[in-house]
Amino acid sequence: MTATAEPAARRDGAGEHPPAGGGRLGRVPEAFGGLFAALGLLCAAIALVEPLRRLLRPLVRGIDLLLVPISANLAYAVFLFLLAGATAARKKVAWWLVVVYLGLLVLSDALGLALGLYAQSLPSLILCGLLLALLLVARGEFYAASRRGAVWRALAVLLGGLAVAILLGWGLVLLFPGTLPADEHLAWAADRVCGGLVSSSSFAGHPPRAVTFVLGLLGALALLNAAATLFRSQRLEAALHGDEEARVRALLARYGDRDSLGYFATRRDKAVVFSPSGKAAVTYRVEVGVCLASGDPVGDPEAWPHAIAAWLDLARRYAWVPAVMGASEDGARAYARA
Repeated sequence: MTATAEPAARRDGAGEHPPAGGGRLGRVPEAFGGLFAALGLLCAAIALVEPLRRLLRPLVRGIDLLLVPISANLAYAVFLFLLAGATAARKKVAWWLVVVYLGLLVLSDALGLALGLYAQSLPSLILCGLLLALLLVARGEFYAASRRGAVWRALAVLLGGLAVAILLGWGLVLLFPGTLPADEHLAWAADRVCGGLVSSSSFAGHPPRAVTFVLGLLGALALLNAAATLFRSQRLEAALHGDEEARVRALLARYGDRDSLGYFATRRDKAVVFSPSGKAAVTYRVEVGVCLASGDPVGDPEAWPHAIAAWLDLARRYAWVPAVMGASEDGARAYARA
């Protein structure tokens, strides 16, 4: 799609077209997303199926040695699935997270080489270094912004959820400690809730496997609750603010006779983006990564293309998928031409 107007002035500052993915570098976000999704599936499988855990032990050890830690833990699996989705959606925050993590792995491997641990460190250093270089070269492909308020709310919910899960897990370990010493109960519960990345050999014992599974499940629920909060927060931020409702009503009063359903655009659970001239606007909602426009643009039909272009700019900025529901024949033509 191509825009025919200069960027609109909007409250979120969106306006420039982010670079569209193209060529080989354009496939990097999806490739990393697929990698993390596959690793998440592996972690979930070995957490749920004990025989599979034994069968895939050589594969798990190989991935541990070459790339990233693999844990038979549902919380870690959910984290990898969420990271896969954010990476494939070209989110800047996902790029930073992966770059920092790979950078730490490269530094760790370099330290291992300095200490003479060639067999353990050299293969990982080469692979992680290549992946890190690829991400740095493809940085421009990760252009999708995140609403800061939504991210901070989700982070607060995550930290609170993990704290509650750790306390519940600690209580469960107190009831069913197995061979785990009393002074390791809290540390073991925190590790399992947060992904189980510390080797079991670091502890002097372990509780029953059912306890391990439940603690991983608690961590997974905390992550999913934070993700749900992020989506809800994006919907709350995508709502009419300030004088926007009055501006939309003014457009409807002047041009609303073309569309008998136009006043649905004034619902306060919708957001709005205006054309540069302010003579037309598109109202929309954000639902799980989809920017859903509500029917025809509001206002002067001559300004519809500019309002649609501004709406598409906004969708590109946040890597939302643009979609339209309830458009008339004229509106559908305008959207199709944009």
